[in-house]
Amino acid sequence: MQFRESGSIYLQIADYVCEKILLQQWMVEERIPSVRELAMQLEVNPNTVMRTYDFLQQQEIIYNQRGIGLFVSSNAVQQALQYRKKEFMQKELPLLFRNLYLLNMNIEELKQEYENYVLQNFS
Repeated sequence: MQFRESGSIYLQIADYVCEKILLQQWMVEERIPSVRELAMQLEVNPNTVMRTYDFLQQQEIIYNQRGIGLFVSSNAVQQALQYRKKEFMQKELPLLFRNLYLLNMNIEELKQEYENYVLQNFS
């Protein structure tokens, strides 16, 4: 995983976990990698993953079954969508709008590019 310069690593990992859930790579009620496993996969400190998992438990996206591990919650898709939409609307959309304004572009110009992207990446 390539981390961005800006933004906390634990929140970038939270986005990664949410993406796995939203793309149905990690299914509802399925066990997810342990703190150590994910830390090794992403090459980060286990404390960072622990902070991510604590955050995601507060968001009700994952839950802990003591002695067994962490699991994707039954309402994880809805919670992940809500979390990601809020983050997008607050952080990324203002930058997109600013660039559209500066480049004298409108939303219609982006529509075809978006449709092509979806076809190429998710079909």
